[in-house]
Amino acid sequence: MKNQEYIELKRWYEETADEPLEEMGAFFGRRISGYDEHMSPWSEHYKRVAELIPEGAKNLLDLGCGTGLELKGIFARLPDIAVTGIDLSESMTAELLKKYAGRNVEIILDDYFIHDFGENRFDAAISVESLHHFTQEKKVGLFKNLCRSLKPGGIYIECDYIASCPEIEELAFSECMRRRKRDNIPDGEYIHFDTPLTLEHELEAMLSGGFESAELVENINGTPIIIAKK
Repeated sequence: MKNQEYIELKRWYEETADEPLEEMGAFFGRRISGYDEHMSPWSEHYKRVAELIPEGAKNLLDLGCGTGLELKGIFARLPDIAVTGIDLSESMTAELLKKYAGRNVEIILDDYFIHDFGENRFDAAISVESLHHFTQEKKVGLFKNLCRSLKPGGIYIECDYIASCPEIEELAFSECMRRRKRDNIPDGEYIHFDTPLTLEHELEAMLSGGFESAELVENINGTPIIIAKK
């Protein structure tokens, strides 16, 4: 028996079945003016992620940094921390740099699935609301690169959507594939369509990527915060 969340998601897919998919960068570029306000309900999540950064962290990697909403609390706690943010959107990262002028921030405009972050560079890494568009297989490759870039004992903190059951994960990927085929979108092109993994599959991807441990540390309004340790 399908749960209510599954039923509602399936109904929403049916209601929006003819809506075209949007390329990832273009999607966020068109929404830059209202993005921070749109994400304001996530303020508690950003605050909690900031609190989990280790006190002695000097170098931080931010995957999918966007406009840097998650960095406000981090700089409040650790004003001298050096942040390397990577994102595909030039317009969003430009907003980030305006917000944090004078802070130690480096921006990389690139695909974090293919960028080499180096080895033993960062004390911590974070990703907030960025990875819920990708397959488990693709995430394993990213986590291998990410784990390699962390110093021994370093941590990765992830706060993101999770599918509450395997049926929802399967439904989301199936609908995404249907729309991709309909719109003739190549496999390698990033589009904005939510395909979250279950918590079990997300943790499996982190462990397969080389992390020594990965565990749920908190759940805020149905959204988990995970810490993986190198």
